[in-house]
Amino acid sequence: MTERNAIETRLPTRPRDETGLMARLQAARLPGRLPDIWRERLTPRAPDGLSSRLLLLTVAFTLAVAALIIVPSAASFQERWLMDRLQAAELASVGVEALPYSAVEDSTAEQLLSIGGVQSVVVGEQGVRRLLLQAPNLPRTPDLIDLRQRNVGARLLDPWKTLFGHPDRSLRVQAKPRYRSGDFIEILAPAQPLKVELKTFLLNSLTMSLLIAVVAGGLLYASLSFLVLAPLRRVTRSIERFAADPESPAETPSDRKDEIGRVERELARMQEEVRQSLRSRARLVALGEAVAKINHDLRNMLTSAQMASERLSSSSDPLVAKALPRLERALGRAAALARNVLEYGKSEEAAPQLQKMLLARVVAVAAEDAGLEEDRVRLIRDLPARLTVRADSDQLHRILVNLMRNARQAIESDPARDRKGRITVRAETRDGVVAIRITDDGPGIPERLAGRLFEPFVSGRASEGTGLGLTISRELAAHHGGELRLLDTGPEGTTFELRLPA
Repeated sequence: MTERNAIETRLPTRPRDETGLMARLQAARLPGRLPDIWRERLTPRAPDGLSSRLLLLTVAFTLAVAALIIVPSAASFQERWLMDRLQAAELASVGVEALPYSAVEDSTAEQLLSIGGVQSVVVGEQGVRRLLLQAPNLPRTPDLIDLRQRNVGARLLDPWKTLFGHPDRSLRVQAKPRYRSGDFIEILAPAQPLKVELKTFLLNSLTMSLLIAVVAGGLLYASLSFLVLAPLRRVTRSIERFAADPESPAETPSDRKDEIGRVERELARMQEEVRQSLRSRARLVALGEAVAKINHDLRNMLTSAQMASERLSSSSDPLVAKALPRLERALGRAAALARNVLEYGKSEEAAPQLQKMLLARVVAVAAEDAGLEEDRVRLIRDLPARLTVRADSDQLHRILVNLMRNARQAIESDPARDRKGRITVRAETRDGVVAIRITDDGPGIPERLAGRLFEPFVSGRASEGTGLGLTISRELAAHHGGELRLLDTGPEGTTFELRLPA
């Protein structure tokens, strides 16, 4: 924040007279007590929302990780359970087929085949299905699960179908044989035993996952709180305390080498710079009050001196007549300086009252008031016919008069000039902007002043200028939403450009 912006944000509305500068200076003093809004900010309150949001995010992420672990684990558990029963049924079928059919009773074969908890066993070979264990009558059609070819979605979804399926649900499972020849082996098994074991597995997995997630999430939250949240709270308190009372003692920044440590040190440095700037501003305010009082009394003295010089003008003394013009010029410059200082100290200009006007007419009136004459400095107008602008007539007039008067005075003050001066005013409309250029053929602006020309009390005429005309003109252009800038300067002359919205 620049010094000018810092002071302008604290200025109240001021009357447009000499007391306006006094009120403006008084308002810029450093605060003597904490405003109510800052008292409220520094009042202890519940922790801010950042820590609670961080906690919620930690919980959400840990639950998401637990879910990512549990879902594929459930799918793997169900596949292992089914494969165990398939392999048990396959081994039993190999034993049954290896013995002579008459050597094993049907009831014994049925017991062997049903050891794995299956209800039916089918072997497929060369397109032929052989039933090794007869399937019982089922109340519901079994669901087919082919372990030979399954996509990821089906693998992840099947355990939840088992978990929330009908109690009488059965599974018809197919897989490639491992211990015998054939295209596939198929078993029929009830889903209820799988459901019971799957519930137990999920409960144990969920308990372990939540335990791991809680420990990991707690450690993560504690680490982030120590490394990030605590320093941020300290920085926030420092900013609020400084905003409430810039003279309050600054907190010592930490010795951390990371980004937060650099932020703390940079904040401490900026606060110290602003603190020094405010102290300097307080001294300038006190000086400004004295200047305002002296300026007010000086105007009264100058008024009395001008009245006395008018009475001296009737004197017949030749010495008085010779010295009087210099005295009048000196008094005029002093009065203009006092008037401009007070004018600059007044409140902001009123909002421009925009109206449509003919630019050529405005330029002609401004040239007359700026003292342009054909025999000394003449005006050349290069304006499009009937070009109009929307602006405040009084403020636009003041801008043009300032620019033309400055150009005339620069031309007349050039001791090397042996010809008449010339000021050219051109205008054009482009990209929704009216660009007005005022060009003179004077000696130009010194390079040391060109970059500071729009600063208050910076003037290229040490004997006459107050250095406020261009500053005020630029502010008036900004109020119109436009811009006033120095376009070019050199020994051949100077060009200013005034840009106004069309």
